[in-house]
Amino acid sequence: MDRDPSEFPIQYIKGVGPQRARLLSRLNIKTAEDALFYLPYRYEDRRNIKKICHLAYARMETATGKIISMDIIRLPKSHMKIFELVISDGTGLLKGKWFNQPYMKKNFTLGREVILSGVVKRNSHWGTGFEMDNPEYEFTDDDTENLIHTARTVPVYRTTAGMSVRVLRSLMFNVLSTFTGHMNDPFPMKSFQSMICPPGRESLSVHFPGPDADVDELNQGKNAHLKRLSFDELFHLELGIAVMKQGGMREQGISFQPHGQLVNRLIQNLSFRLTGAQERVFRDILDDMKKAYPMNRLVQGDVGCGKTIVALMAMLTAVECGYQAALMAPTEILAEQHYLNIHALVENLGLSICLLTGSKTERPLDEIRSGRMDVVVGTHALIQEGVSFKNLGLAVIDEQHRFGVMQRALLRKKARNPDVLVMTATPIPRTLAMTVYGDLDYSVIDEMPPHRNPVITRRFSESQKPHIYDALSSEVRKGRQVFVVYPLIEESENSDLKSALMGREALVKMFPLFRIGLVHGKMKAAERESVMASFKNRELDILVCTTVIEVGVDVPNATMMLIVPRREVRSFPASSAEGKGWQRE
Repeated sequence: MDRDPSEFPIQYIKGVGPQRARLLSRLNIKTAEDALFYLPYRYEDRRNIKKICHLAYARMETATGKIISMDIIRLPKSHMKIFELVISDGTGLLKGKWFNQPYMKKNFTLGREVILSGVVKRNSHWGTGFEMDNPEYEFTDDDTENLIHTARTVPVYRTTAGMSVRVLRSLMFNVLSTFTGHMNDPFPMKSFQSMICPPGRESLSVHFPGPDADVDELNQGKNAHLKRLSFDELFHLELGIAVMKQGGMREQGISFQPHGQLVNRLIQNLSFRLTGAQERVFRDILDDMKKAYPMNRLVQGDVGCGKTIVALMAMLTAVECGYQAALMAPTEILAEQHYLNIHALVENLGLSICLLTGSKTERPLDEIRSGRMDVVVGTHALIQEGVSFKNLGLAVIDEQHRFGVMQRALLRKKARNPDVLVMTATPIPRTLAMTVYGDLDYSVIDEMPPHRNPVITRRFSESQKPHIYDALSSEVRKGRQVFVVYPLIEESENSDLKSALMGREALVKMFPLFRIGLVHGKMKAAERESVMASFKNRELDILVCTTVIEVGVDVPNATMMLIVPRREVRSFPASSAEGKGWQRE
């Protein structure tokens, strides 16, 4: 039998078969090697076997005893059947219950000793004593060295419908028993001696840790074996990205050879001077665009540092060389803002620009296809079927973190290997940037324009609530505007919306003379755009919103942003316990 785990189909592992193989494929487990590296997401400590009389309610406990009774209970007026068994260790009785699993009865025999692990409850019929719902079980007369569900540190795996954690755990044990000895470590051991890392083969023991394992250390990812496997995963990720990058460098791209006339005219028309950081980053971009292979560069910088002007300079470089340029933004609000900001600058240079979004009824597809449009600004609509370019030379993607890799690839497919420039205002530490965006070259605009007021962020406690309201009121009375943001509540989008609605109602009562608007993700795009336009045109003083405005907020007159903490979102502002600062520019 071929023992190469990367080539051995999971179907032929003991206990799998065709049906379970189909279920495992949902977890991307198709070979034995896939299973070896499908790690537990948490661990439970079931090593401490207690006397039944010492069990504690509402805690995960493990106990052992002989089966003294078992039966299938049929609930009246219900089709539910409950299999129950009772065990005794001489100090007390423990009942185990399995719901709608009458077939479980054939697994047990009166008088046989069994180990049960589960959360302990007060027995519902006896009034005293203990019971467990759907406990894990194992028989003490099995091979004690191979107990895998109880009486040890037990791995818990993410599973899929149709396959229990117990079944998956058993299958994992079979895979490890068969294939661990056939795994080859891709790194020489001397490479890890200074890091005090165990060999890769030995590290696979994290599936079923030994008796001395520290469960807290395992669950926190601090175990040495987990660290070694994490290193392997990151190494292969970086290796794959490096291969992708080198492959991209071998692709035939566009070698732009601009004279720089359009860029120079743009700079002359600006009402401000470029910062040194903007000039440095543009030089990086220009050097890339002159090369014979496609550019893939990430530009990161804080909001207001001037990323869009640098991107526009790159787009004008492509246009001057006879190509089209496209800018894709994640929201219609941001796309429209980019279009309005760029429109006047581009038209003054004699170029054509258009806006393409999903909600626009007028779609200049013929003008884009024929090349009559030099610059196209849009949303995901740019990558939809039916949108084609005559000669796309540069694709700019704003707020890169809001797009997937496939969306970026779809935009590239609108032409033959165009240059790609992606931008983000999300702070990215260098190490993380190399990991997440390793297929991109990386530039940072780390200098803000002169005379720009710094952003001040403050955190307030409950006792300081009056200061929050005074500050909000003061800004509005000075003719400025304020955002009040309710963060996304993971449990329910409806809760998020409800909190924002309640927050607006409370603010209307508190500030009856102020004009207060509301924006949330459940609104139709046209309605949302209308409210945002009213806010930008100073027809509203305060905008209550959800994280729908996460990116693309460009309202110069808005000088304060109040962010309501998630845990206080249901009570603000009437009884807010804590507000998380404002930002003033």
